[in-house]
Amino acid sequence: MTTVAELKRRLGLAVGALVALTLPAVADICETRDFEGTGYAVCTVDAADQDRLRLWLDGPDGQVLGDFSSVRGTLAAGEVLGFAMNAGMYHADYSPVGLYRSDGVERGAVVTAGGGGNFGLRPNGVFCVGAKAPFQVIESRRFARVQPHCRLATQSGPMLVIDGALHPRFLASSDSRYIRNGVGVSRDMQTAWFVISNRAVTFHEFARFFRDALGARNALYFDGSISRLYAPSISRADWGRRMGPIIGYVDGP
Repeated sequence: MTTVAELKRRLGLAVGALVALTLPAVADICETRDFEGTGYAVCTVDAADQDRLRLWLDGPDGQVLGDFSSVRGTLAAGEVLGFAMNAGMYHADYSPVGLYRSDGVERGAVVTAGGGGNFGLRPNGVFCVGAKAPFQVIESRRFARVQPHCRLATQSGPMLVIDGALHPRFLASSDSRYIRNGVGVSRDMQTAWFVISNRAVTFHEFARFFRDALGARNALYFDGSISRLYAPSISRADWGRRMGPIIGYVDGP
């Protein structure tokens, strides 16, 4: 039976698809892939373009941006938002639950303790851009010890793939299903994949996509209750609740 929440989600996707048709798109970044009968939207960023990744929380006025339209409003003339998605869990005031670092601006601190909810399902991790490697997903306790100099960093959890293995707490028989999104990094740390499932999936299914379909060595879960994607090149401009941290790719001069 289709729930009210699912109907609202489908309506939001339909409206977003229509909106996306009117927006400028950056070609060859995002695609839709099928795995085990489920569609996934995948946006790929290579090392040469790592500087085009940005992480947003507040606008110039200090207020939380909260949605893709507001993010687009911060761009300079000639810049185009190629894709964007929510990038980690946050409190009721939209402040990040763990570490958030964006071009010298830092909010929060690395959380190494376990706890309730998905964030506290250790090992969790930090997605790091621009340290010793272009892209890394680093386990949180190791991150706290090493303190890498990431240009961008967002903490979330749980980790989906850990050195090529699925998170040990994920069950193939789980019946907990959500639209989920996250990020994975290639073995050579030269490629990052930003992924959202097109329908509700389990943690085990989502993690298998990163490991088996993409070949990700490490991958990190962003969220599952508010997961949304902006990717006009594949007709996506999802609507929904306001968000905290948002990550995206900016093309331009």
